[in-house]
Amino acid sequence: MSKLSKDDIELRNKITQRLINLRESTGLNQSDFAKHHDIDRQQVNRWESFGSNRGVTIYTIKKFCTLLKITLQEFFNDSIFK
Repeated sequence: MSKLSKDDIELRNKITQRLINLRESTGLNQSDFAKHHDIDRQQVNRWESFGSNRGVTIYTIKKFCTLLKITLQEFFNDSIFK
């Protein structure tokens, strides 16, 4: 697997920050968010990890959006991506 470019890392970090911001907007910490949505807390932790070289997939982002009842368009239509 090749190294991520500077642009790739920047996008990965923006996506990670957006996931964190949306989860925090629910008023739930990682553990409570996981319990509320019947998912593993470690999964939420991986989604919100800036240290991952892989980042999250579009399928993970879609799953997250489904949990929050928002669209992919709403996820990416944020000032963080502009």
